[in-house]
Amino acid sequence: MKIGNIDLGERPVMLAPMEDVTDHSFRLICKEQGADMVYTEFVSADALIRNISATTRKLHINPAERPTAIQIYGREIEPMVEAARIVEAAQPDILDINFGCPVKKVAGKGAGAGMLRDIPKMLAITRAVVDAVNIPVTVKTRLGWDHESKIIVELAERLQDCGIKALTVHGRTRSQMYNGEADWSMIARVKENPRLTIPVIGNGDITTPQKAAEAFDRYGVDGVMVGRASIGAPWIFHDIKSYMNDKDSSAPLQLGEKFALIRRQITESISNIDEYRGILHIRRHLAASPLFKGIPHFRDTRIEMLRADTWDALDSILNRIQYEIIPTIQENIPIHNPQLQ
Repeated sequence: MKIGNIDLGERPVMLAPMEDVTDHSFRLICKEQGADMVYTEFVSADALIRNISATTRKLHINPAERPTAIQIYGREIEPMVEAARIVEAAQPDILDINFGCPVKKVAGKGAGAGMLRDIPKMLAITRAVVDAVNIPVTVKTRLGWDHESKIIVELAERLQDCGIKALTVHGRTRSQMYNGEADWSMIARVKENPRLTIPVIGNGDITTPQKAAEAFDRYGVDGVMVGRASIGAPWIFHDIKSYMNDKDSSAPLQLGEKFALIRRQITESISNIDEYRGILHIRRHLAASPLFKGIPHFRDTRIEMLRADTWDALDSILNRIQYEIIPTIQENIPIHNPQLQ
């Protein structure tokens, strides 16, 4: 699969853009685990052109994580064009436009998935951004605003006509937010459209290697994007790639390797920010990690882990979980969580 001149190989698996998740440290870890392309946190066009430092820091790309896409969002043409030019100067491999974020503070103001209620403006922004830069431009969006307006098949053609080089489709409407199941049959209809020639990347509920393989085998997409399932589990890319390369002998990481990745995320977060805020930043990963799911009577330890505010305290808790709690459980109780095998 190619996006412009960026060759991502056969059946690429990508890290989705996620606010407060896909910082450059996490992107690099996911890349090392097998992600074929990674996306930054989404960047506000308005904040970017105002040179807000917290926003401009999101443009930093480690050469080792490439190919990398920087994603921007906004609701007006001129700021989006100006932001696109600023992004191009940061030299990403791809510029992605966010027409899919469903959260109220974005979509409620007309940006992100809010653009699904103003298709003429969506197309005008897309066309203007494509014309403003010399790097490949892609779009990420949803099926439509709600169940009554699943317009993605026609919309995909119109976005292609604007000059985008690939389209990512999240298989939910904006009104669904992240509830219910993603509708991959609609994504398949986009891909099956003979008038669509650009690559189609499917997104939504890719939580296991088997689901990733099904996206390619059953729904025919050119690439898949993994979002929430990577939070606290960057090894999902290793598992997916291992499974798809040899379905009969996939090789998941060992428990110690997974704990090492979690520790690396914490220490790098601390190094990039500071101890207190770095630990706050990583709590989302700890709270979501499947590594701790299925451990009986874990509530008190979980609360302690998520309240720890120093590295020494957090490392001590992780050591207790890894070397005392889990081995005891494995000796006495059958474990049903594959993350703990």
